[in-house]
Amino acid sequence: MALHPLPALVEQLATQPIIFIGGKGGVGKTTTAAALASYYAKQQKKTLIISTDPAHSLGDVLNVPLKNQKTVVTPYLDAIELNPDIIVDEHFAQVERTITSYANPDMMPKIREHLRLSKSAPGAQEAAMLESMCQHLVAAADAGYEHVIFDTAPTGHTLRLLVLPEMMGAWTDGLLSQQRRQAKLRSVADHLGSHKQDNNKNDLANPFAAKKTDRWEQAVSVLEKRKQLFRQAGILLHDRSQTAIVLVMTADVLPLAETKRAIEQLEDSKLMPAAIVINQLIEPTQSDAFWQHRAERQQQLMQDIEQTFPKYPLYPIYLQQTDVRGTDALSALLHPSH
Repeated sequence: MALHPLPALVEQLATQPIIFIGGKGGVGKTTTAAALASYYAKQQKKTLIISTDPAHSLGDVLNVPLKNQKTVVTPYLDAIELNPDIIVDEHFAQVERTITSYANPDMMPKIREHLRLSKSAPGAQEAAMLESMCQHLVAAADAGYEHVIFDTAPTGHTLRLLVLPEMMGAWTDGLLSQQRRQAKLRSVADHLGSHKQDNNKNDLANPFAAKKTDRWEQAVSVLEKRKQLFRQAGILLHDRSQTAIVLVMTADVLPLAETKRAIEQLEDSKLMPAAIVINQLIEPTQSDAFWQHRAERQQQLMQDIEQTFPKYPLYPIYLQQTDVRGTDALSALLHPSH
């Protein structure tokens, strides 16, 4: 398979509202994501780029300080660096507000302590980040963006985030099922309690007293909204007309192996990559012996790459003389004539 010219990449993705850029750490995901975002913005297409990598470098590449809220980079480009700590704090604050609405006030100190410890529990940060990403995914069209580009963390983290909507949806279904069983118990308890004369005793004997109904329903409403959010995000992620996944790698042994594993996992989840970008390629002809040897080694690996990924278009980005910073340089990286 011949390598495709980079301008063909921006054309291939031009109709994709949602683009995920993933790959092994240090292969150029952020530069690729920022280059795509900068190019589309220069075409006057309203674009939002979101970094989900805790080790943020998006602001450095764009030459703009970024934060956990939208920052205007150019008239057609907004950017966000999602801050996991802030998102986790906001997530658990919302959980606490929901629990407070129906829990026994005497239990709240212990509940708050449990929530505080839960912030550092395995998966807590991923779950909070996932919910934030899903919110951006679902809200993108209503916000008027033609493209939302996610600059993601290294491959393993990205894969978990891509398949989590279905897992979280199933988990939420389990919670809703428990709530429904509790509602049935409440109904039985209310029925039995109605035969007693002392209403105060009823309330003490029946933890599901009728006056708590609205509070339980509020908790169910929160779960239903989360379920709907994950369902919508899952539909978008699996719709190839809406979402494209681009993997970035270099012509080296380890990135090749990791990209192969990533594609196998994506295919198992019925998420097909749209393209593969091979970054930091060296021009085949070099005057220096060291660089000539490196170029020849890359060309050998390029044959392996083409044989390993025959189904996917491959796009080369050649090693640049200087760092690519700022929207003008980033846009020119993909389409020099523009």
